[in-house]
Amino acid sequence: MNKEEIIEAIENMTVLELAELVEELEDKFDVSAAAPVAMAGAPAGGNAGGEGEEEQTAFDVEITSGGDKKIKVIKAVREITDLGLKDAKALVDEAPNTVKEGVEKEEAEDIKEQLEEAGATVEIK
Repeated sequence: MNKEEIIEAIENMTVLELAELVEELEDKFDVSAAAPVAMAGAPAGGNAGGEGEEEQTAFDVEITSGGDKKIKVIKAVREITDLGLKDAKALVDEAPNTVKEGVEKEEAEDIKEQLEEAGATVEIK
């Protein structure tokens, strides 16, 4: 049996059959499939070429400047984050700071729009 035949056989397996195969291979060769998978996945994050990268699903909204209307910006930050006045003021005064982390693209765009309407300069990362 050559590599292509092995790959074809694996392609035709159900998820349950594949899981059992992995378990049997781990037992037979006294290895763990988890370590090579983690190591193989690490370089993909540093891939600057853009090939095979997954689409980003979680975004961070960062305020880069409070602008001229800091009071409006502080009010907007308080509405978005539920921070107290002191914490919201510190977040705006000490920009650049992250306002929200790990939000979906649509929510990040909404937050950016609210903050920019208030007068802040905002980036989505």
